[in-house]
Order: sequence, then structure tokens, then C-alpha cells
Amino acid sequence: MSYQIIAHVKNPSAARVLVVALRAHGFHPLEQGEGGLPGVRNLFGPEGIPIQVPEDEARDASVLAQELLRDMAAS
Repeated sequence: MSYQIIAHVKNPSAARVLVVALRAHGFHPLEQGEGGLPGVRNLFGPEGIPIQVPEDEARDASVLAQELLRDMAAS
């Protein structure tokens, strides 16, 4: 299964909240520790933590993720 990055989140707490919210809405995002080498957490660069979902969910999940990130930034 191929995954696509739908957002980069600088705040680790906000990234965790976003993953949980996406799951609650029926999407299947990768957890932060998934997808890398065994025993090695995924590394992230200056853009922040990548939020990834299966390619076939990316379009709808991206819309939801952007709205949720906007709501989190406003509060």
C-alpha cells in the first residue's frame, strides 16, 4: 500500500491530535513510529512531522487535515 504525505506539522502534540482525528473520521494515517526501519522512529525535517495516509484517501483526508490544522491554529 502506498502512502502520501498530506501535511507537515511542526508541533508533535498537534501531529498526534491530527492523526487521532483522522482515524476518528475513518481515515488510516500512519502513526509516527510506523513506516521506518524497525526500532528507528521516522525522522522529520525542517517542514515538521509528515502526516501520511493511503493514496486513495489522500484527497479527502487532506481537506479535513487542513481544516483541523486551521482550527488548532486559531485556538
